[in-house]
Amino acid sequence: MQAATQTSQPDGDERAFSGRELFKTYITGETQVHALRGVDFDIRKGEVLVLLGPSGSGKSTFLNIVGGLDRSTSGTLYYAAENLTAKSDRDLTRFRRQRIGFIFQFYNLIPSLTAEENVRLVTDIASNPMDPAEALHHVGLAERRHHFPAQLSGGEQQRVAVARAIAKRPGVLLCDEPTGALDSSTGIRVLEALEAANRELDTTLLIITHNAGIAAMADRVFHFLDGQIARIETNAERIAPAEMTW
Repeated sequence: MQAATQTSQPDGDERAFSGRELFKTYITGETQVHALRGVDFDIRKGEVLVLLGPSGSGKSTFLNIVGGLDRSTSGTLYYAAENLTAKSDRDLTRFRRQRIGFIFQFYNLIPSLTAEENVRLVTDIASNPMDPAEALHHVGLAERRHHFPAQLSGGEQQRVAVARAIAKRPGVLLCDEPTGALDSSTGIRVLEALEAANRELDTTLLIITHNAGIAAMADRVFHFLDGQIARIETNAERIAPAEMTW
């Protein structure tokens, strides 16, 4: 990988996110925790970005703020031309529903619903959704759409979660340790589903992971340390998940 620092702001049609001087401080009693310390960054539309760093380095806080689940203490954050830091809570909720898909380490599927019904929970409230069967086809589970979570493997359940996230056609997929509970072969299938969403739907993809090998599938890698982006690496080419050294 080739190191590079990028701080210039992309043109509006190229930009997914731009952040300037983002700080996040949590206060508990007399204790202050500085989770982000003046972060500057740009993320381009359609980019695959991997976030690496030790626990407590600011990765999840960064992802939560970018996804509109939390607000920075100070600084500015834009999604394309939208100033997220100026939005009301209601508008920020609307932004999350329309623009962002979330995928976490744990699948959060409803046990009493089939795979297709779990995906339909999102499509029923989205403004321009895919058909749930189409979303499951994207992740290679079209033939498993009538199965309940208990009838699916861990990797299949996570791919249902990916289908649920992409079914509302989000501009951005935010993934927090999406393979953390999976073995290597199963994790690769999940990463292949995420890569396909990026390639076929032009979805901007951000992945938090402790597995440094996953960085090979990214366009760029943000290395977090002590609440800052300590360095940015740019890959000369992206490696397919099946070809990565796990």
